Amino acid sequence: MKRLDEKDWKLLVNLYAEKNITKTSKKLYISQPSLTYRIKQLEKEFGITLLHRGNKGITFTSEGEYLVKYAEKMLSELRQAEDALANMNNQLQGTLRLGSSSNFAHYELPSILEGFIYLYPDIDVQLKTGWSTDILELLQSESIHAAFIRGDIKWSGEKMLLSEERMSIVSKHEINLGDLPQLNYIKYDTDQHLKTTLDNWWIKTFDVPAHVSMEVDRIETCKEMVKKGLGFSVMPNMSLRGEDDLYTKEIKIDGQPVTRQSWLLYKSDMIDLKIVESLSHFVKQYYNLDS
Repeated sequence: MKRLDEKDWKLLVNLYAEKNITKTSKKLYISQPSLTYRIKQLEKEFGITLLHRGNKGITFTSEGEYLVKYAEKMLSELRQAEDALANMNNQLQGTLRLGSSSNFAHYELPSILEGFIYLYPDIDVQLKTGWSTDILELLQSESIHAAFIRGDIKWSGEKMLLSEERMSIVSKHEINLGDLPQLNYIKYDTDQHLKTTLDNWWIKTFDVPAHVSMEVDRIETCKEMVKKGLGFSVMPNMSLRGEDDLYTKEIKIDGQPVTRQSWLLYKSDMIDLKIVESLSHFVKQYYNLDS
C-alpha cells in the first residue's frame, strides 16, 4: 500500500464517483493522458485490473473497489489528522469544510461567509452545494464539518434552527386561489421533502390536478418565467426578497401557514474543533439566536 499516496487516493475516489475519465481529469486539474497513465501504473504495480471501460462509462473491478474503499479511509484519516493538528494551535486557522443546500447558498450564505471570513481571515473555507439530502450524506460521512440544510431533516447531532419562512403563491398579477387549477403552474426541481409538502397542500386545497405547464431545474429560472406572466408558482419567501412587483399570497394547510426551515447541522463531537465552534458562535450572532 505504500505505493499509493494522497494524489492516488483522490484520483481513485473521484474516478469512482464520476465513472468518467474526462470529468475526473477536469475535476482534479490533470490531463486525461496523465490520469490514464497513473491508472495503468497502479494496475502494473499491484498486478491487477482496476477498471473496465465501456460505452456507458467506467466500471470498477472488485480489486478496484477495494482500493477505492482504502483510499476513502485514508483520506478520512488524513482530514481527521489535519483537523486535530489545527485544533492544537491556539491561533484560529485551518480548513472549514462546509456543505449547503443550493437555495440557501444562493440567498443567505454569501453574507454569512463574508462576515465570518472577515473575522477569521486565516480560516480557509471549502464549500459544496447541492440538494439537502446529498449534503446531509456528506455530513454523515464526515466529508464536511457542518451543513446548512433546508427542510425538516432528521438528524441526531447538533441542530440549530436559523430561520423559518412561509411559502407563497407567486404570480405577475393578482389571482384568486380558486382559479389556480385552471392556470399554468410552473414547477421547479427541488428536494423530495418540499415536493411532498407542496403536493399535500394542493391535494388538501383542490379536488382536481394542477395544470403543470412548465418544469424547470432552478427556482430562479422559474421566477423569471413567472415575471413574464407565463404562469404562477409556489416559492419560499426567501426567494422573493426584493420582488415587490410580483403578487404573492401565503399558502396554508388546515388554516396553518406552510413553512420552510433553514438549519445549521454538525456532529456533536465536531464542536470540539475550534473552527466549528467559531462558526456556530458566529451564526448564532448573525441570526440573533442568543436572544
